[in-house]
Amino acid sequence: MAVFITAVTVSAGFAQKPKVVSGNLDFLKGQENVAVKLDLSEVRFYDENLSEQQYIDKRVKEIEEKKPGESADWLTDWNDARTNRFLDHFIAAAEKHAKTGIRFVKEGETPYTLIVKTKWIYPGWFGGIKNQHAKVSSTLTFVETANPGNALLEIEADRVPGDNFFVGTPNHNDRIAQGFAMTGRWLAIITNKGLK
Repeated sequence: MAVFITAVTVSAGFAQKPKVVSGNLDFLKGQENVAVKLDLSEVRFYDENLSEQQYIDKRVKEIEEKKPGESADWLTDWNDARTNRFLDHFIAAAEKHAKTGIRFVKEGETPYTLIVKTKWIYPGWFGGIKNQHAKVSSTLTFVETANPGNALLEIEADRVPGDNFFVGTPNHNDRIAQGFAMTGRWLAIITNKGLK
């Protein structure tokens, strides 16, 4: 594990450890489930801050130039990733590393909801021996489910890198999903520390 954390520190470079911006975790004491929603409505891509549609157009063009006719498969995969895989990876990693007894769930009525508002994504790249992991920037806001305007806790997770540093991941969407997984892992670390 120490080797892995060292790799994160070195590879992340300018990435910052996610931190609590406002609020505290007191409201989570005694909770069993927290609903999680992923918000990609204002996400931007690359340093150019491309919109999601501009990113899709860019990827479609890149794929068609290399492998004509295969962009439709990528688009289907992208839609599945943004609808399911990104959040699934986030939740799975949060669950795996959590020691608080709190479960993060996609569905169900819960007193509190965690909104993962993703602001920026760098998809990374795969080049066989040389690879660049994805990075994901999100604001994690816990709100009262019945009163979403009441934010109880806000965590900033800036440029969180994916966790597959040594092998590399060919699929853009899987690399991004790894960034969401690492964000979920950091959430577990923060909640473990704050609720111990």
